[in-house]
Amino acid sequence: MSDRPETPNDLNNKELAQYIVNLFQRIVIHYSLWFTEVKHQMGMEKALAVLDEATARGLKIQMSRLSKTLGFEMKNGLPAVLTNLSRESLLELMDSVSANWLVNDGVWFQAVEFAHGMNDAKRCNDSAWAQFSPFEAWSIKKFLNMPTHPGLEGLKKALGFRVYANINVQSIVDEGPDSFVFQMNDCRVQSARKRKGLDDYPCKSGGMVEYTYFARSIDDCISTECIGCPPDKHPEEWYCAWRFKINS
Repeated sequence: MSDRPETPNDLNNKELAQYIVNLFQRIVIHYSLWFTEVKHQMGMEKALAVLDEATARGLKIQMSRLSKTLGFEMKNGLPAVLTNLSRESLLELMDSVSANWLVNDGVWFQAVEFAHGMNDAKRCNDSAWAQFSPFEAWSIKKFLNMPTHPGLEGLKKALGFRVYANINVQSIVDEGPDSFVFQMNDCRVQSARKRKGLDDYPCKSGGMVEYTYFARSIDDCISTECIGCPPDKHPEEWYCAWRFKINS
């Protein structure tokens, strides 16, 4: 760091770049805190409606400003540098962004675990999923313009648009008009542990929250049953499996 900088104008170029990255982090945290506090004060349903409005207005203003500052073209509300990419490059970017999401999840878990122990890490993890799963379901429903009650077919489609779907291998086994089984055939986290000779990570408590809340948020007529999830024993063809039923 430059000797005792009084203002950002005193930073050298490398330090300015680091400072700008830090500003982006502050934006992300401030944005998250706004959503968290509105949810606390007004409930999830109203918080999601406010999030929708704030995002629609804020993103347009912010992207317009950044495009002028950095000199990139906007096309239909999106940076042209993105929309002009080849399909292969866009798919590669999608996978990279999704992998970074998983990295964020892992480093947060480990940061709590190393400082405070496994029990606190699992407790925070399960509580985080209780918040993220309903949000991800809402986000997917909005992105796909789903009705309020899309049923099991809607849930099948939504499961294919989760972040996990871009980095893991999953499958669906139909059982009839009223239920299906979802299998996680290859889990990036568990497969990495297996390669290192480690036991499965016991993720059942988090999975019960994650899948139950996600399915319920897609359609509140859907119930969730765990067929098996570590530390449960499981066959080679899947790490966890979940049955979803539609209730009349």
